[in-house]
Amino acid sequence: MLLWGGQTVSELGSAVTVLALPLTAVVVLHASTLQVGVLSATATAAFLVIALPAGAVVDRLAKRGLMLMCDAARMLIIGSVPLAAALGVLTMAQLYVVALATGVATVFFDVAYMSYLPLLVPPDQLADGNGKLQTTAQASMVAGPGLGGALVGLFGAAGAMAADAVSYLVSLSSLLLIRTAEPARGRAARGGVEAGPGRDLARGRRWRRELGAGLAFVFRDPILRKITACTGTANLFGSMILALQIIFLVRVLHVRPAYTGLIVALAGLGGVAGGAASGPLSRWIGSARIIWVSVIGLGPAALLIPLAQPGPGVLLYVAGWASYAFSGVLYNVAQVSYRQAVCPPELLGRMNAAVRWIVWGTLPLGGLLGGILGSALGIRPTLWVGAVGTWAAGLWVFFSPLRGMRDVPVAAWRRLPPAGAAAGGEGPAAAGGGRPRSPAKRRNG
Repeated sequence: MLLWGGQTVSELGSAVTVLALPLTAVVVLHASTLQVGVLSATATAAFLVIALPAGAVVDRLAKRGLMLMCDAARMLIIGSVPLAAALGVLTMAQLYVVALATGVATVFFDVAYMSYLPLLVPPDQLADGNGKLQTTAQASMVAGPGLGGALVGLFGAAGAMAADAVSYLVSLSSLLLIRTAEPARGRAARGGVEAGPGRDLARGRRWRRELGAGLAFVFRDPILRKITACTGTANLFGSMILALQIIFLVRVLHVRPAYTGLIVALAGLGGVAGGAASGPLSRWIGSARIIWVSVIGLGPAALLIPLAQPGPGVLLYVAGWASYAFSGVLYNVAQVSYRQAVCPPELLGRMNAAVRWIVWGTLPLGGLLGGILGSALGIRPTLWVGAVGTWAAGLWVFFSPLRGMRDVPVAAWRRLPPAGAAAGGEGPAAAGGGRPRSPAKRRNG
């Protein structure tokens, strides 16, 4: 509940920045289409550069402590924008630096965060926990932009970002209140080696093995391999749309800056509905089958986005984006739950980092590509390319073993007690990410 509550406030603040940062570039600094695309790429560049080694770092360190440091860093970084704007010294260069630095902190936070949840809930509640967190994230995309639009009208685009800085302070405080103990990490996990001439070489080999372990696990699993390809492809084309979202609303659809938040908020209702429906639909359709049904069945609605026109036609944008968000949340809840269910806990950080290195590594490429194509072909044709591409990404999981499955199978290591464990004891604490098998015997903090 503390993790969920802190993330609710943090996601709300971040949703304000999602609106306010590009608005600051477009309205305050009069950025070009290419500059907006570069800003979008910069915000996600860290996922391409450091997401993979971040997994090894997360598996070595206490996850809560790392998350606390990331929240503190993001609070200071985001807070620098309204301060610079108030002093009259804000530039595009600073926005690029802020976007990049925030992205670095977000990489470490998100990898730790995804590996931290299994430490707080038993395996049979992972889908429910992920569904709640996804619902919160999508609800913030409804309330956040609306709040952001109001704050933009009151304090300007840059000034509105102060709300995000405060939200990180709230998230930091909630993490401090969590008392659930993390499993002790062994000597190998900490990376300790005996002193000697070969110490540095041994550490280097161990580091490379740890980085490769997450990737190897992803590529060995035929379903996880296809899920990663699908998510990476969808992110590439989806980030093209996202990079041009504000400039499309303001310069093509002629939406007033203060009203862009309302438009984005209405579109975000689809994601809220997806989060709320993820549990029931997963049980009805199947926890494995819904992974491809969510993309292939609902993805074509994204084609409404480039059909939007000024005036009442802007509702097509709302409908298209809401449907896209609905299917995206269904897909994310299902595929993240699959990853957490099949991966041993000692590999969770590296597996999550490996997946995010691939799937989020396409985000800066898509943002940059969106800026380039938007300048060369025009904004609306580029949105068509993005909408078609996001739907076609579902073909990866459609033509995979998932098509013949209804539910996610239980991994063999989850069904077996650990070596030397007494029957009925704390059976694979690993199965619950450090939690006892029975919810009634939860490890005290």
